[in-house]
Amino acid sequence: MRNITSQSFADAISTNLCRFDSKPAILKKYFLLALFILMGNLCFSQNAAEELVARFDTINHTLDIEKQAFVYIDSLGISTLDKIEEQQFVPLQSVPFRKNIPRRLVLKPSYLRFTLQNTGNFDRQFYFYPGMHYSQLTLYKNMPPGKPEEIKQLHHKTGFVYIQLPARSTVSYVLRMSFARADYNRISAKLIEPPYLETFKLQLSNTRYDSKSAGFILSGVLLMMILFTLVNYIINGREEFFYNCLYSVCMFLIVFLFSYLKNNPGWFNAFFLSYFSLFLLITGTLFYVQFTRKFLDTANRHPLLDKIFKAEIWLLSLLMLVFTSVHYLTDLFVFEYYLENAMKLIALAIGLFYIVIGLSNKDRLMNYLALGNAIQVLFSFISLLCILLDIKSTNVFNSALFYFELGVVASVFFFLLGLTYKNRAELIGKIRTKEAMKLDEEKLEFETRLAVVHAQQAERNRISADMHDDLGAGMTTIRLYSELAKNKMGNQIMPEIEKISSSADELLIKMNAIIWSMTSSNDSLGNMIAYIRSYALEYFEDTGINCQISIPERLPELAVTGEIRRNVFLVVKEALNNIVKHSGASQVSITLQKEPEGLSLLIHDNGKGIDYEKIRPFGNGMKNMKKRMDDIGVEFSILNHNGTTIRLYRNTRN
Repeated sequence: MRNITSQSFADAISTNLCRFDSKPAILKKYFLLALFILMGNLCFSQNAAEELVARFDTINHTLDIEKQAFVYIDSLGISTLDKIEEQQFVPLQSVPFRKNIPRRLVLKPSYLRFTLQNTGNFDRQFYFYPGMHYSQLTLYKNMPPGKPEEIKQLHHKTGFVYIQLPARSTVSYVLRMSFARADYNRISAKLIEPPYLETFKLQLSNTRYDSKSAGFILSGVLLMMILFTLVNYIINGREEFFYNCLYSVCMFLIVFLFSYLKNNPGWFNAFFLSYFSLFLLITGTLFYVQFTRKFLDTANRHPLLDKIFKAEIWLLSLLMLVFTSVHYLTDLFVFEYYLENAMKLIALAIGLFYIVIGLSNKDRLMNYLALGNAIQVLFSFISLLCILLDIKSTNVFNSALFYFELGVVASVFFFLLGLTYKNRAELIGKIRTKEAMKLDEEKLEFETRLAVVHAQQAERNRISADMHDDLGAGMTTIRLYSELAKNKMGNQIMPEIEKISSSADELLIKMNAIIWSMTSSNDSLGNMIAYIRSYALEYFEDTGINCQISIPERLPELAVTGEIRRNVFLVVKEALNNIVKHSGASQVSITLQKEPEGLSLLIHDNGKGIDYEKIRPFGNGMKNMKKRMDDIGVEFSILNHNGTTIRLYRNTRN
């Protein structure tokens, strides 16, 4: 039935009939015949309506009175309440669109008339359920007929109308209904006994229990996501977590409220379906776009995409503002419907563009988010098909809401994958940065120490040069003058001059050893061995002791600091001095040999060996030799075997 619910509409048809005057007569005949048949049916319905009365003696918790209820929709908006009884009501059951009111009629004044009879001796109370979804319900009773009296309602926002019917009375009621600005409004007529009201509400809301359960489970997942992103924002202070948290809040409210308010006749469900659900969807989309901008740093890494995202934010915000104005300030519900779809199509188009760009980009982080968006768009498309094809929600797998929820969860899942990848990449970057900083610090410290060593070495070289130039020249002069004095005295011997010459000669040798140990150009194993060899051969030259030195053909390239060279030389010098003074040896061998872990220097003589019992208890020679070697990490040992062997060993692999 299409707009055949009022006398005013019939008048409008009669008026339009005049427009057929220029048409052939046959068209007039057919049209008039159809009109008379239609009006006859309406009159029959009107007459039948007067005879149908709902009686309370048949109620059992609930009573369906759709057969006794009549509806009138003032599609032209010309009726008044005092003349509502004069309008052409039709049986509710004969209205084909009563379970889905067309958009063109949603904002039209609608009336539901029914008559109740109480044959009992007591007053009866009950709730009247007119269907879903209404922004306002006003109940009137005709006493006397033609003068409707408004019945004040305390609980009209619950979607139920409270009625009290006196004993032994028959009362006609008219319910004025203002539909919510949403799709899927429907008209019904049921009576519910007060004790059974909550059970009736529960039965309404549990129509699709599996779908509601899935919605609650998925909303729980989103709630965990909210807590996760909120904690990360508090800890790290990063804006992308804040925007993702707000996006998750919007999606959580959509999923949770759709599941919780499903088939709930209250005013909040009407508000949610007519406005708040779209507001949450668009606001959540804006937050997600802003999250994507921050998460991917599109301002720096993808400038073109960032400009498109900014344009989307401004455009959707403007359209949502226009939608709000149209929703609350005008009656343009059809325009509001197209405006809503325009916002969804804009978000979808930009989302598809982002998916194409994201999947074709080599940025792995963008790939994760784009893949999540692609799956969300796919499930949203399936959800839209379920709505457009009017697929009945017989189970969770043909529920439009379920696929929308799966899409949201998929986007959350891939966000977590992207976050894991980003955190790992940032962690690796931080580790590399710390390692680079550590290397820089170590390099700086090494350069500082090297500069100190170079400065010390330069100072050593300066001191050795000064000693060689000044002290060396002075000692050479003293030795020269003592030799000249001895020559002038002839055969006359003066012990003092001999001592001066000998001391000067010995001091010059010591000074040369000090200068040698301080000069950095001598810091090598080959230089140290060459110096010891030269000194030993010269030292034993006039002693009558034969000295043999054995050195490997190829010495390892080892750096030997001045401290090590000086201490080793002093130990060797002390050992050679002991051989000359105490051993009575005729043969000395100095051998440098390679060993598996290092090098050893052996000084062997064929003398009488060391008698440990005759060593002076307060002698410091051996102690000083061992201490010097301990200070530089060299093992020192003495063996008595066919004379005396002194062994110096150093591990060169440590």
